[in-house]
Amino acid sequence: MVLLHFVDLDPDLAALRPLGPFFALRTPPGGPQGPAAALPTLARAYREGPRSAAPDVHDDPLGFRIRKVTRALRAAEDRIGASVAQQGLAARLWSVTLGCAVLYGSVPDLAPALLRWDPDGAAPDDLWLTEVRARPGDAATVAATVLDGHLAPLSVALRARHPVAPGLLRGNAGSALAGAARQVDLWARTHGRPDVAARARALTAELFTHPLLSDTGTPSGTAFRRRSCCLYYRVPGGGVCGDCCFTRPPRSSPRAPSG
Repeated sequence: MVLLHFVDLDPDLAALRPLGPFFALRTPPGGPQGPAAALPTLARAYREGPRSAAPDVHDDPLGFRIRKVTRALRAAEDRIGASVAQQGLAARLWSVTLGCAVLYGSVPDLAPALLRWDPDGAAPDDLWLTEVRARPGDAATVAATVLDGHLAPLSVALRARHPVAPGLLRGNAGSALAGAARQVDLWARTHGRPDVAARARALTAELFTHPLLSDTGTPSGTAFRRRSCCLYYRVPGGGVCGDCCFTRPPRSSPRAPSG
């Protein structure tokens, strides 16, 4: 039997930092200071905002982020930027919750109103947690935190703006979870923490039984083969991702599988 060695959820979430930038979360005492205090919350980002040719960071942070990502990728369609932006945010949220669950045995309350976000930042998404409040680290709580609290309202907000298939967005969520789990497993094995590796595998396997994730792909150990495509192959110079349903970029531009 593998014994898990948990520590208390500290205010800085310091145990996450060695796992990499997707796991680290800014948690300044008293909330964000200086310019960060003016950043929009993710709750504001998930609300349907104005749709203008030049979305504003504060009035429409999600629209601003999609436009920024689309231009950075030189993508021909905003829905490609929407897909990539959603997967990037999903990767951050899964990384924080999964990392905390396996290292601390609990997760912070990541309610959208508590997380400030810089839509003009670079990848990985810059997030500030204004208050650290511990919650259980079980699969049901992790799923509720990420899927119900964030990815469901984010999907609604994205699809109100762009024709992104819901199966594609679920596939992105599954891919992001699998990627976070691989990084935790790699860190745990490198640092001699078989307890963390075992906990991460078990928790990830349980999460993939969730109705929103169970049909997104096929997990196999730390590998994952998704049933949909994130559309990255349509970016100039882009190819297929390691877990893509395609083995090579399609020659034409068919409608990508939505899962």
